[in-house]
Amino acid sequence: MKKIETRFGEVEYDPENLLIFPAGLIGFPTLRSFIVMPNKKQGPLFWIQSVDDPDIAFVLTDPTNFFLDYKAAPDNAERNSLQISPEDEYYVLSVVTVPPDQKISLNLAAPIFFAPKTNRAIQVILENTEYHSRTPLPS
Repeated sequence: MKKIETRFGEVEYDPENLLIFPAGLIGFPTLRSFIVMPNKKQGPLFWIQSVDDPDIAFVLTDPTNFFLDYKAAPDNAERNSLQISPEDEYYVLSVVTVPPDQKISLNLAAPIFFAPKTNRAIQVILENTEYHSRTPLPS
């Protein structure tokens, strides 16, 4: 087990269970290793904490919790990056933004594909899409 000091306090983690982003996240190419933080509250949101920079953490969610018709899927190159076959399970996640005015939005234009089989994830930018990077939560 290893430990890091974060905004959540001291966090202990098993390096074998890290969530790996081989190419980093958009805008954060050097952040490749994350811990999925345990949810203290019930709900659709959860945190991933960077191990590479303990000052950085992101809130994620399954966008279909809020947008039932949201669809995105990895192509063959993205499946290769995730090291999964077409039959393997994957999840689609969105980065959640909570600005000071509390008008929460989801980045539906750049989903994260997560493969539990390999514990790898990639963030992609959807091309020719009606989805936006700051999609407000429905009221």
